Amino acid sequence: MSKKSQSRTTSYVKRAIALIIVLVVIGFLAHIGYKVWNFYRAVNGEIPPQLPTEEEYPVKGIDISYYQGEINWEELSAHDHVSFAFIKATEGSNHQDERFSENWDNARAAGVYVGAYHFVSFESSGETQADNFISLVPKQANSLPPVLDLELYNEEIMANPPSKDKVHEILDTMINKLEEYYGVKPIIYTSSNLYMKYLLGSYWGYDFWISNTSCEPLSDWTFWQYSYEGMLPGFSMDNIPVDLNVYNGSEKEFYEQFDLSPDFSVYKKEEVN
Repeated sequence: MSKKSQSRTTSYVKRAIALIIVLVVIGFLAHIGYKVWNFYRAVNGEIPPQLPTEEEYPVKGIDISYYQGEINWEELSAHDHVSFAFIKATEGSNHQDERFSENWDNARAAGVYVGAYHFVSFESSGETQADNFISLVPKQANSLPPVLDLELYNEEIMANPPSKDKVHEILDTMINKLEEYYGVKPIIYTSSNLYMKYLLGSYWGYDFWISNTSCEPLSDWTFWQYSYEGMLPGFSMDNIPVDLNVYNGSEKEFYEQFDLSPDFSVYKKEEVN
């Protein structure tokens, strides 16, 4: 092949590669644009709420507190209704959920994978809040990581929300103490709006649990809370709704990511450290 032919071939290859790159970029931007447009329409009620499919997200779970009353975990976990549960443990520096230990023990006995969550207060330090959580929640194998629940929880705080620096100060302190004690990175729960306001671009390497009842969150997520109105068997009080969640992956990925045993006979016998 002559040098002229080689040069022409090289030029064609470079153009082809450049065209492929441009098409990939255009396709990626079109995909993102479509997701953003659907997100906007769903949030504004222009299209019905998006729900996760079992085929795409087979690992289903709930989050509960004393508000749900007495729970028959055996019935709840039957027929694959619930694979995991995040259970409220603490709030602020002093409050402890009165049903936490009961729910934790009974859920584990029924083979439900459990994690505990703390409702973050802006009125007390991260250190005392972490101490409150540690005093109640056991360090136990085959458990999901601790969760920090970040919300604007009353009208006064919604009218005058805390600064990003203050939120990070509390979260950073709690994250460091909980990670040191439990040996795993905590999960951060929040809404799509508060993620954008306080967390975007921060806490790289941490898992996020995002609440959005309109559609799948645009941000990276590990757990998605998609409904506040779930009706499932096993609850002692009629017409008490429960929050519904899914994990972003397969059962195998769920077990591997959180170092969980898929063998319930092993899981239920794990001792508290």
